[in-house]
Amino acid sequence: MAAVKTRSEVALNRIAIVSVLIVTIIFLAPIYWIASTAFKPRHLATTIPPTVVFQPETSPFVKLFLRRSQLREQPTPEEYAAAPWWEQLVFDGGEKVVRDGRGNVQFSGYPSRFMNSLIVAVVSTILAVGMGTLTAYGFSRFKVAGEQDWLFFILSTRMLPPVVVAIPMFLMYRWFALNDTHLGLIILYTAFNLSFSVWLMKGFIDEIPREYEEAALVDGYTRMEAFFKIVLPEAATGIAATAVFCFIIAWNEYAFALIMTRRDAQTAPPFIPSQVGSGLPDWTVIAAGTFLFLLPVAIFTFLLRNHLLRGMSFGAIRK
Repeated sequence: MAAVKTRSEVALNRIAIVSVLIVTIIFLAPIYWIASTAFKPRHLATTIPPTVVFQPETSPFVKLFLRRSQLREQPTPEEYAAAPWWEQLVFDGGEKVVRDGRGNVQFSGYPSRFMNSLIVAVVSTILAVGMGTLTAYGFSRFKVAGEQDWLFFILSTRMLPPVVVAIPMFLMYRWFALNDTHLGLIILYTAFNLSFSVWLMKGFIDEIPREYEEAALVDGYTRMEAFFKIVLPEAATGIAATAVFCFIIAWNEYAFALIMTRRDAQTAPPFIPSQVGSGLPDWTVIAAGTFLFLLPVAIFTFLLRNHLLRGMSFGAIRK
């Protein structure tokens, strides 16, 4: 009987391992596809069947940062040889680099859009997590009249999809001259993430024993000193987990960024698909922009992976 049970457990473990591998492959397949397309030559991006083995090249990343136009006349051998290596890569793709009247190279809008995404996501995450932590602490440690109603009201701000409130927000932002500004997007993303931050942080703070603060108050600490020196260090795991999710939401947001911005504060998500343009789209350039756009989130999540893993399980078992 014991032997049968042992064999059944081994079989279940093998099934679990295979299931995890299958799910992992399914989730990683799109990422692999984007990464491989970003390094493919343009003529291999849409081949049927797909090309798996190829000679990687960096021309999609070069073209991503340059303004280009269709090449009507092939450059002479002398012009080609005199051009720098990155311009030769553009020539090889049947395009030319756009220059101004002084001959200066014109760069694409991707770097500025990438920086806009970074500024808006980082600042809005800091604000959402900071205000959410303070609000959650208040709900967790003090008796608030109508606490459940207030918490439900905070949560209700996430019940509508963004596209439903996009038009009213656009009209309100136009009235206050916040359209196409970093401040406008930061306020919007902070408000959008605040409810998520409050609810998640309240669960973490509820798990921190009140006795820690009471002991600190007995030792002469003020309530604010106890919060910063006792509660925040204990809630660091929850803050890290909340920051990761808030950053991902703000970083990937598309609808508001598309409607509320045009050029100055436009982020990368609405800019990348706009590069499809007319005629034959260069999917390798779009994949290169998407691949670079994935890196900050991947790096941020990787750096906080230990806190994130503990934060997701923190508070799961209550006394």
